[in-house]
Amino acid sequence: MSGRGDRSRDRIPLIAVLSANSISTAGTSLTLIGVPWFVLETTGSAGRAGVVAFCATLPIVVSALIGGPVIDRIGRRRVSVASDLVCGVAVAAIPLLHYADSLEFWMLCALMAVSGLLHTPGNTARYVLVPDLAEHAGTTLARAASLFDAVSRGARMVGAALAGVLIALVGAETVLLLDAATFLTSALLIAVGVRGVRAAEPRKAAAPVSLRAYRTELREGYTYLLSNRLLLAVVVMVLFMNGTDQGWNAVLLPVHASAELGGARDIGLLTALFGAGGLTGALLYGAFGHRFSRRAVFTVCVVLCGAPRYAVAALTGTTLPLAVTMALSGIAGGVLNPILTTVIYGSVPDELRSRVSGVLTAGGELAMPVGGLAAGLLVESAGARGALLAMGTVYLLATLSPLVFPVWRTMDAVDSGSESGGTEAEASAPAAEVSSSGPCAPAPAPGVRTPRSSES
Repeated sequence: MSGRGDRSRDRIPLIAVLSANSISTAGTSLTLIGVPWFVLETTGSAGRAGVVAFCATLPIVVSALIGGPVIDRIGRRRVSVASDLVCGVAVAAIPLLHYADSLEFWMLCALMAVSGLLHTPGNTARYVLVPDLAEHAGTTLARAASLFDAVSRGARMVGAALAGVLIALVGAETVLLLDAATFLTSALLIAVGVRGVRAAEPRKAAAPVSLRAYRTELREGYTYLLSNRLLLAVVVMVLFMNGTDQGWNAVLLPVHASAELGGARDIGLLTALFGAGGLTGALLYGAFGHRFSRRAVFTVCVVLCGAPRYAVAALTGTTLPLAVTMALSGIAGGVLNPILTTVIYGSVPDELRSRVSGVLTAGGELAMPVGGLAAGLLVESAGARGALLAMGTVYLLATLSPLVFPVWRTMDAVDSGSESGGTEAEASAPAAEVSSSGPCAPAPAPGVRTPRSSES
């Protein structure tokens, strides 16, 4: 009996992270729909919606570029908790200031910028804990990675469906308050559930704090990225995917739903269908994916997950065709993260995981600020249809890269069971997942994603 009880206690940290991530992701879905809708309702401008998206995502890139070493020094648990608390306060301030008739547009941009700056370190901190917590719980890394992604997608599906209904019933302002509550709940779960886990605490062996030591640690993450061709290929492809998806989430889908579909409720429905498809795809890959070539599956699914949505939205003006496309694209997108997550966990040494994950996040999100801003400007200059076709073309060209460049063939060589950097066959080109962590509000969608925000 005592052995069984010990095993149950060993699972608590992993369960806490999965639960916190699911609640946080559901809240992100509320804001993913709520903030763009709030901006469109209060300003009527697609261009301003793009500006808000730019302000929300630019700090994410800055944070990811420089934040990796900070996570290890402060501790993954502390970073995750602090990140959620700050983001919760920033998101809650938007509707509270609006109710007080004191919310200026620059304030909205500033609050979203603060949220974006603090959100990525918390996402990265939870993400890099998964391998240690899986070992602590006595489960396989591949199973934990698939479960992490499946839980996120299920939460995203539920959150999106609720967002569409709640915005129609109680307004976008109330939805933002609910998202703030999810941040606080996530912080509490991590603070209590991950207490005492060595991998979540500060690294005591780290060099004394100094600018020189910080630069050295930061350089290690970039050196790892630049020395691996497959890693670079993944980052470049995901950069374009996340940039165009930020435009889709923050501008194109809200504008299309407002002009052609049924408003916020249809946004909720479409996003929920994509999430349901993603959950299905993740579970299917977890059950059967090991039987197939990673590269072959990834190549097919990455082409199907994105560009078709843009084309169908541009060429049709009804909900049903886009709903079917979103569900099918979601299934394809759901396969991507389990593949890339397993590969990065099997390739990157634990002592570099926070730094490398931060660099990968920064690379994958580098185009997100431009994507949201470009979508808003394209809508105002070329119309919604022209913007959809232009950004869909960019997405398609980016996702064709696994068919064109031979370096993607090395994806199958990575040992998913390795924890220390892979085998000799992998040394020249380990793969990695890029974490497209979205801001506390609009998050990237299909593309390649880990904790909180965005789809895959």
